[in-house]
Amino acid sequence: MTEVEMWSAAARAEVTCAALVKHGFDAVFVQTKEEAADLVMKFIKPGMKIGFGGSMTIMALGIQGKAEAAGAVLLDHNRPGITPGERVEVMRSQLTCDVFVSSSNAVTMKGEILNIDGNGNRVAALTFGPRKTVVVMGANKIAVDEKEAWDRIEAWASPMNNKRLARENPCVKAGQCMDCQNPGRICRVYQVLRRKPFPSDFTVIIVGENLGY
Repeated sequence: MTEVEMWSAAARAEVTCAALVKHGFDAVFVQTKEEAADLVMKFIKPGMKIGFGGSMTIMALGIQGKAEAAGAVLLDHNRPGITPGERVEVMRSQLTCDVFVSSSNAVTMKGEILNIDGNGNRVAALTFGPRKTVVVMGANKIAVDEKEAWDRIEAWASPMNNKRLARENPCVKAGQCMDCQNPGRICRVYQVLRRKPFPSDFTVIIVGENLGY
C-alpha cells in the first residue's frame, strides 16, 4: 500500500473502531497482519478449544498454526481429510468453544458488522455461545453504511468465495451476485450485528491492510 492508501485505511478504521466501541464491542486498529496475529494470540492459552469460522483472513494470519503450537485444541471444520459428518460435528462444537476466531464480510463506519453464510455456523457462533469472540477484518472490508456493505458483498465477496469453493453458481460467470436459485447457492443466511450481543465478550481487530474478500 502507498503512504496515502495507508493513511486512508487508518483514518477509516479509526472512525469505524470508535463506532464499534459505541455499540458495545471492544475494537482496535492495528497497521499490520503481524500485529493482528499477535493480538489474537493473547486470547489463546494452552488447552483452550479454539473454533475457526472458515476465514481466508485468519488463514493469512497463520492463527491455526500458531494456536496449535501454543497447545490449543483446534476446532477447524476445514482441516484436510475431514469427513462430512465430522465437519458438522466440529461446527456444532465451535458454538461452545473457548475462543471463536473469524472474519466478517463487511463492517460499516457506523459500527455495524455484516455477514452472509451458507451453513449458518459462523453467524451462529458470532451471535451466541463461545466464551470469547475475535473478528479480524482488513481495511478493504470497511463500508460507509449498510447499503455500501451489502453492495460490496454482492459485487466482490460472494463471487470470490464461490470461485474459491469451486461452486458452479451464476455469480462465478457474471462476477457479481445474481440472486440465484441454484441448489448449490452459498448465500443463505444474512446477518447484521448492530450492537454487541448481550452475553458476548467480543473483540474486533481492523487491520490497515487488504485481507480476505
